[in-house]
Amino acid sequence: MSELKDRLKSDLTTAMKARDKVRTATLRMVLAAIATEESAGSAQRSLSDDEVTTLLIRETKKRREAAEAFDTGGRTDDAANERAESEVIADYLPQPFTDEELSRLVADAIAETGASGMKEMGKVMKVVNPRIAGRAEGSRVAAEVKSQLA
Repeated sequence: MSELKDRLKSDLTTAMKARDKVRTATLRMVLAAIATEESAGSAQRSLSDDEVTTLLIRETKKRREAAEAFDTGGRTDDAANERAESEVIADYLPQPFTDEELSRLVADAIAETGASGMKEMGKVMKVVNPRIAGRAEGSRVAAEVKSQLA
């Protein structure tokens, strides 16, 4: 079992004892998503830490999009709840890259691939994406690649 999954289970127990409703509900939801992912497909499997991190990123994105939709619909209480859940999940994600770190990473990838124009953006993204490992959003990385190739 992954260390991250163990930490989630342990923190769920702590949150239940502390009667922290938001944290308890969020961690239960995350653990249910992990269990669903593990049982999906033809055979039962155990997720690695990287796979759990990817799932957490996906769940955070869902919460952010739902909060935006609730704000648009005028449901501020629901939007605040979604943001609170997103903050709980964010505690388990790796620290995001700073702008300087991301810029340096993209510059290194451009130098490595020898890309010189926008037509070669795909080459650069192929090199950069494995290196970001959930520490930066794809749209943010793509924007940085575009700005450096332009």
